[in-house]
Parts: sequence; structure tokens; C-alpha cells
Amino acid sequence: MKRRDFLLFWAAGTVLAACGKRRGFTALPAGSRVLAFGDSVTHGTGAGPGEDWPTLLGELTGWRIVNAGVPGDTAQAATSRIGPLLEEYQPELVIIEIGGNDFLRRRSESAVKQDLKALIEAARSADAQVVLVGVPNLSFLAVVAGKATDAALYGELGEEKGVPVIEDVFSDILSQPDLCADKIHPNAAGYRRMADGIHAALRRLGLAR
Repeated sequence: MKRRDFLLFWAAGTVLAACGKRRGFTALPAGSRVLAFGDSVTHGTGAGPGEDWPTLLGELTGWRIVNAGVPGDTAQAATSRIGPLLEEYQPELVIIEIGGNDFLRRRSESAVKQDLKALIEAARSADAQVVLVGVPNLSFLAVVAGKATDAALYGELGEEKGVPVIEDVFSDILSQPDLCADKIHPNAAGYRRMADGIHAALRRLGLAR
């Protein structure tokens, strides 16, 4: 094989391998067990009962979604909380949305990243598929300007761990005051938008129908 042909063959193989990191997801039928793991945004703070995004996502998919959102929780504290939940519910999919409270406490992104890695690895050890929801690292300027963006660590983790990241859904909601209950929580309309955005992303991944 000529050197040029070899390089083209190697490059094509590399691209396919990289794409393969995010493939192999199994579509989950109605009734599948799913764990929505996170903080107050997963819990549904800012809206009424049944208006949280896990409940709304369950209505869209037919999945049995356990809302494991705890207001005030951090990625650091959550590393000791996820194990018992995985053992109790044995989910087929874990959707992780956490990190905002770590940022508010001025923890470094590198430290939060390590905690999120531990959560991903715990879920995978329990034979669950894993998806991350990007969370903004809210600065004072971002809040004043009304433009939130996902913290870079979520995209980095997606590349490093081969985990799909649902990007910009939460950040875009926080950038629209009419979708927010306060500076860090969606309202009922915001959670509906969040559920729709997560559902659309899961459909693109082949996880939802």
C-alpha cells in the first residue's frame, strides 16, 4: 500500500473510531427505568408539583423516571449519594445534571470535573447508559448580561469519556427571563422547554423514540 493511501485509510479509521465513542446506545422502550440525577434544577425548584423536567420527560418517552434531584446538592457530595440509588433502582439510563452549586461555591472546574467523572464511572459500573446535561458556570457578568453558557468542562468530559452531552439547553433557558423563576432556576415554562430539549437530544442519539 502506498504511503498516501495508507494515510488516507488510517485517517478514515481514526474518524470512525472517534465517532464510535458515542455510538452503541440502545433505544429504551416505554417502561424503561431511568434515573434523573441532579440538584434543584432536576428536583424542579421554581415550579409546581409535576412540572419538573424529569416528570415531563417521562410523559414524552413513557419511561419510568426517578427524580433524584436534591436542592443544594453538589457534584462533590453527590459522589456518595449515587451508589445506593443505582443499587435500588438499577436504571438503564442515568441523566446527570449537576455542578451549579459547586460553581456558586467557587469550586474550581477541575475539581468539579473529577467529581463528575466519578459519577459517570459509577453509573457505567452499574451497566447504565449515561448522558450529561451541560450546566453554566454563572458569573456575575453573565447574570447581568442575561447570557449564560455551559461550563467548558462538560464538553471536555464528553470527549474524554465518550459520553453524550446535552449542550446549551439549560443555558439558553437561563438566558430568557420569561422562562425563569429566578436567576438560577427555570419556571414551569422553562422546565417544559428543558424537557423538550433533552427529549430532542435523546432522540438524535437514538436513545428515545
